[in-house]
Amino acid sequence: MGTAAVPDERSASDLTARARIRDVAIEAFALEGFGASFRTIAARADVSPGLITHHFGSKAALRAECDAEVLRHYRALKTEAIADPSASLFAQLTVPGVASTITVYMLRAVNAGGEPARRFLDSLVDQARVVMAQSVASGLARPSRDEEARLRYLTHQAMGAMLVRFLTSPGLTPDEFIASLHDAQKEAVLPILELYTEGLLASRQMLDDYLEYLWEPPGGRTEGPASPQTA
Repeated sequence: MGTAAVPDERSASDLTARARIRDVAIEAFALEGFGASFRTIAARADVSPGLITHHFGSKAALRAECDAEVLRHYRALKTEAIADPSASLFAQLTVPGVASTITVYMLRAVNAGGEPARRFLDSLVDQARVVMAQSVASGLARPSRDEEARLRYLTHQAMGAMLVRFLTSPGLTPDEFIASLHDAQKEAVLPILELYTEGLLASRQMLDDYLEYLWEPPGGRTEGPASPQTA
């Protein structure tokens, strides 16, 4: 499944040395990870390492700006998903070019771990919130008793599945990795649709038992989550 090009919301004034450094850094981080040096990024951007330091000061500040730009692209892709809910965001991300760089950057950002990875995942959940709200409002998706928990689970599950394949496919360029995802996508479509449409468990007994536990846990409630909505 193809996708339209990611709309470029930047003005001409943004196409500066700073923006060029940022865009090249995104590509370098996607290719090499966040260990890519200022010298490597400078050579790719055809600027001096000192100019990178002048504009960003530190690797952490450069990465923070790269994270924000990647999330901007991701938000643009999700906007397309709202307009065409039959086209999955996963399919939009798994195309060559800018989208492949964005996808691999996102995986490296999560795999890097630590507080930056946690903030990045939180931002992905924030981005997904708009799509989920629209999907529920349109009747495409059922509402959840805990929308935030579902958002976190779906975001982590989607990123985790791609990250497993990424970590077990070392040495591939972003475009090569994205090409490898197409075979996996073909295998995953049926089980994903079955799980999301028909469910996995043959009865709802486990759900009912858990909802009863949340409502009235053994020993009585002291502190805990709000009472679950009735089914």
